[in-house]
Amino acid sequence: MLFSNTMKNRSRIHALRNAAFVAAAAALAVGFSGCNKKDAAASDEILIGHYGSLTGATATFGQSAQKGIEMAVDAINVSGGVLGKKLKVIVEDDQGKPEEAQTVVTKLINKDRVVALLGEIASSNSLAAAPVAQSSRIPMISPGSTNPKVTSVGDYIFRVCFIDPFQGQVMAKFAANTLKVKKVAILRDIKSDYSVGLANFFVEGFKGLGGEILSDESYSQGDKDFTAQLTALKGKNPEAIFVPGYYTEVGLIARQARKLGITVPLLGGDGWDSSKLWEIGGAALNGCFYSNHYSVDDPSPILQKFVADYKARYGKTSDSIPDAMAALGYDATLVLADAMKRAQSSKPDSIRMALAQTKGFMGVTGNTTLDENRNAVKPAVVLEVIVDEKGNGRNKFKESVSP
Repeated sequence: MLFSNTMKNRSRIHALRNAAFVAAAAALAVGFSGCNKKDAAASDEILIGHYGSLTGATATFGQSAQKGIEMAVDAINVSGGVLGKKLKVIVEDDQGKPEEAQTVVTKLINKDRVVALLGEIASSNSLAAAPVAQSSRIPMISPGSTNPKVTSVGDYIFRVCFIDPFQGQVMAKFAANTLKVKKVAILRDIKSDYSVGLANFFVEGFKGLGGEILSDESYSQGDKDFTAQLTALKGKNPEAIFVPGYYTEVGLIARQARKLGITVPLLGGDGWDSSKLWEIGGAALNGCFYSNHYSVDDPSPILQKFVADYKARYGKTSDSIPDAMAALGYDATLVLADAMKRAQSSKPDSIRMALAQTKGFMGVTGNTTLDENRNAVKPAVVLEVIVDEKGNGRNKFKESVSP
């Protein structure tokens, strides 16, 4: 009995100590929370996050977007910042993996307490991360994800690029009306939301113009050997092959197609846009075409200033000419800053409301108006790939297509 009472007393003491510890921890947490709120209010910086593929198979997408974002932030801060505060970008590498994109966005929101997000380029990565931003009520602006499903995640998700239904129509019209081809084959990346969606929209548009799809083959991102698919396509005698993948595979596909004796043009979308495309594909890419968000041949003063500033800043690298992902990263940052200024607030809800009202914003990639689905309504260009014998590549402007 004495033993039982002693144990009960010890249990009571233990429970009291636990309760006291929990109460102290709660009080400490409240204290830290109060400090964090005061620090946030007193901070002279506005924190925004950028997540992108800085390493991995599509590393140039994230690297280029980051360069554009850096340029825009520096220009904004030199001009006085936003609402009297400097913009600070916290950068996370998602390694080109959807699951990692979700992880780093969760970290940016919950740990770093960013008020807005910039990213991603690849649609599959944006689709993985967007639900986190939406549920947390943090506005997210994708510079270059073109799959239409991205913004359908919710009203906190935006983009400053055109979408694939339009891009697919652009290349369908180019194939039918400019190249005058009637029979086309498809080679799509079956694991990419971007590639699958763009292929579908091209097929719909090309058939609508009276064209015929002879064959539809597939591969998976990371594949190195496309001989079987290309041999099957060659047997159908297409007049062009639509390859809406990313530059890493497209360059290899071009080389292997030419080795097999396939001489018809390869066509694609903005996922081709990288200086690495020329390095991988070489002269095999000559006579190929893809749709994109802008052309450095455009005489627009805003665009030409951006190109000159980019070269001055990064010209010592091999990527001295900014690709579309750099330009879109730049524009996405400016659109975000413009929304904060119009809202006169850096609160996420206020930013979201102002972003939804973006109309006629003139940027490097053209005049951006966000529609009721938070998608940008803007033109596309078609570029021809030209690579010399030394492997030096460039894109030649062919035509522009308005929505």
